[in-house]
Amino acid sequence: MLVRHLTLAGAAEAMGVNYTTVARRVRRAEEALNQPLFERLADGYRPTQAALLVAEQAIKMEKAEHNMMRQMQGAETELSGELTVTAPHMLVANFLMPVFEQFSNAHPLIDLRILATCDLLDLTRLEADLAIRISRNPGDTLKGLRLLEPQAASYANQDVANRISTDPKAMIDWIVHDAYPHVPKAVSSQFPSNRIRFRFDDMLAMVGAAQAGMGVVPLPMFLGRSATGLLQVPVLPPQPFADIWVIGHPDVWSSPKLSAFRDILTKYCKVHCHEFVA
Repeated sequence: MLVRHLTLAGAAEAMGVNYTTVARRVRRAEEALNQPLFERLADGYRPTQAALLVAEQAIKMEKAEHNMMRQMQGAETELSGELTVTAPHMLVANFLMPVFEQFSNAHPLIDLRILATCDLLDLTRLEADLAIRISRNPGDTLKGLRLLEPQAASYANQDVANRISTDPKAMIDWIVHDAYPHVPKAVSSQFPSNRIRFRFDDMLAMVGAAQAGMGVVPLPMFLGRSATGLLQVPVLPPQPFADIWVIGHPDVWSSPKLSAFRDILTKYCKVHCHEFVA
């Protein structure tokens, strides 16, 4: 870990231990090998050739361990034990809760663990068993199933919607994601005056800003429709949004636990697919 992160703090965070524990383990390894593994610098640790050789072998061992664990999980036959599913916050909070409840009721011996995050967890290293992702490229080396093909539109609270309706040529303030910091290209020509007013790095924060009357926000339609106090406004006609997928590693994809979860998830998505499009 220290070779990867180059600081005690970074390695400690990745390992879930105190940085003094990392320092102590490095000293013990150096004493056992009778040679230095790192140069201690003001801004971190620089690995020696010996450390790089040790790290190379450790990576091989780690990959072998993960490969063994995936194959063992793929060979499981019982609907019991832990199942870890990861999904973005907005899907967990605004769409997936009934899926989790239904699965838990149907399979009480499975300990369902939900990781609500937009981080792309490493399924090869078993950071999660299944990932539900909003993506145009969910992972070429993984096995996946497209669940939904959402659309996005523009939303605002009642006061902002009334202003837009009364004077469509007045300046429209936009709330956008930091990754897409521009006025959407497909804004209707009926609304010629547009500017970026606020940029956020989180979709749920954007929803809160729109609810507070800070401007118009582009949102996937399922999220805009579920947000209290927001109305769809015609500034941005419905547009294609990134698809929603469920993905997993090929080694574990066919295991009974993963198959059982996907079965409930896909059926739920088929019933509720109308919530995602105009």
